[in-house]
Amino acid sequence: MVPPICLGTMTFGQQNTEAEGHAQLDFAFERGINFIDTAELYAVPPRAETHGASERIVGSWLAGKPRDQIVLATKVAGPGRNLPWIRGGPSGLDREHIRSALLASLERLRTDYVDLYQIHWPARNQPMFGRWQYDPAEERECTPIRDQLEALRELVDEGKIRHIGVSNEHPWGIAEFLRLAREHDLPRIASIQNPYNLLNRVYDYGLAEMCHRESVSLLAYSPLAFGHLTGKYLDRQDAEGRLNAFPGFGARYEKPAVGEAVRAYVALARQAGLSPTRMALSWAYHRWLMGSTIIGATSLAQLEENLAAWAQPLDGDLLAEIDAIHLRHPNPAP
Repeated sequence: MVPPICLGTMTFGQQNTEAEGHAQLDFAFERGINFIDTAELYAVPPRAETHGASERIVGSWLAGKPRDQIVLATKVAGPGRNLPWIRGGPSGLDREHIRSALLASLERLRTDYVDLYQIHWPARNQPMFGRWQYDPAEERECTPIRDQLEALRELVDEGKIRHIGVSNEHPWGIAEFLRLAREHDLPRIASIQNPYNLLNRVYDYGLAEMCHRESVSLLAYSPLAFGHLTGKYLDRQDAEGRLNAFPGFGARYEKPAVGEAVRAYVALARQAGLSPTRMALSWAYHRWLMGSTIIGATSLAQLEENLAAWAQPLDGDLLAEIDAIHLRHPNPAP
């Protein structure tokens, strides 16, 4: 069981110092948010200099907390992303890579187990991180899913992992992970961590039914669409935020229909007397399909507003207007 909100940590070690990361973790934990998500890749944008920094900051905080009261999630990086500083550039998700990644994460996190260990992105060719079409011409050799599950089973059996999950997955991948687990008595995925926000509701179209019927929980990331749904970039193109701090990093939102959709959602929120941030987050938090929503912040003021949105569910009329905008501007940033 996890709370409906999870604290993401990808800014720790890049935009946030260790002291700032600890302050966010304390603030969230004191308010009942005991679910923390990180990854060996983080901080983000990924750089050799900040590789593992987020886990180290979480680990130094965790050392002074009751471990059994924390739900800790991290991820193993897969191949194909030009990350030579991570295990020489992961060539796959085989036993050696998964084991070495987890052991290094456990050392940085100062713990002997993680509650949820996730495959950060699939080993196989598939569209992700802003790509929106599957292209069979880009097929490549990859670690079979059964081999990945067998590697994970060893670590589950050793007590180093409590549960496993996937991230940035598609319906075929979910189906295969579930089928192979069932047929070969391998660990069953508990969760899928995918983008989900007002600009990207692709999950609704196929994964929602599959994951609901198969009891695979959605951990939604990027609920504010890299800050677009706060409205700050409409008000000021040079507003402080990740899009301006790291040019090109938010390429998945640099698509023709994004601006028009954002303007519509921001106008609706303000018309309803809400900040755009609160409307976007409340919509995500209270969706029937949500397991937990992963939020991120670079300041305590942002974190406080993000958490406060939980107490302000949207009424039926406002939800209907949100759906009407979605039908006019469906998934401009898949």
